[in-house]
Amino acid sequence: MEESMETKEAVPEGDSETRKTSIEKSAEKIKVRIENVNGWYGSKRAIKDVNLDIKEKSVTAFIGPSGCGKTTLLRCLNRMHEMTPGAHADGRVVLDGIDIYDKSIDPVVIRRRIGMVFQKPNPFPTMSIFDNVAAGLRLNGMRNKTIIREIVEESLKNAALWEEVKNQLEQPGMSLSGGQQQRLCIARALAMQPEVLLMDEPTSSLDPIGSSKIEELVRILKDSVTIIIVTHNMQQAARVSDFTAFMYLGDLIEYGLTNQIFMKPEKELTERYISGKFG
Repeated sequence: MEESMETKEAVPEGDSETRKTSIEKSAEKIKVRIENVNGWYGSKRAIKDVNLDIKEKSVTAFIGPSGCGKTTLLRCLNRMHEMTPGAHADGRVVLDGIDIYDKSIDPVVIRRRIGMVFQKPNPFPTMSIFDNVAAGLRLNGMRNKTIIREIVEESLKNAALWEEVKNQLEQPGMSLSGGQQQRLCIARALAMQPEVLLMDEPTSSLDPIGSSKIEELVRILKDSVTIIIVTHNMQQAARVSDFTAFMYLGDLIEYGLTNQIFMKPEKELTERYISGKFG
């Protein structure tokens, strides 16, 4: 199988040893196990019997053409899919040994453990920068102002935003640039101390500078959080992820180490997509 120029350029060789070490560390534990998951919109099945293991403290990218089921699968992982009218999922999503779809499980608790950052920045428009980050804490009953302030500062630091906003915390969140707003939303998610962070095309509406900051942030955050990212940008997937899952028409076609998927895919359909022959 011939390797295209795009494929060869997608994975920086200089990062191979660092990435190998990270992957070896991440292989110690499966954080999320996806078993025969189907996602439905009414009678239409959007994802079909997906089976996938997500390693702890790693970055996994979902790639594939528009409409292939990437975002639907992502939303099934913290039970957000069922919030869409007429939508439901079946199968099992196992987080640290617990099936999140078990009838005894409160989906609100799951969404605290598995946070989500959406495609477009969505700060709460009437809230300040500080209150945007603190909103989830207060909603969950936290009233200690000192603890809230400490968590807000830590979350903004972890989102690489603190130095840019520390003197304007009372300004509206909407006053920030697009890239800053997206990092604010990441800080808001991190304030809930999630174990897994889902990111649905988090850089699609950002300029290259904003995108690069989010990518660098992803690389830093994976030391403490398991990250699953949906992206249309194959170069981005190659840069930030340890593992890549390629989806097509609702099916999981191939899943493996990012280097293997981009440099030596096992499936012809994967090779055709990676080399730009469709999609």
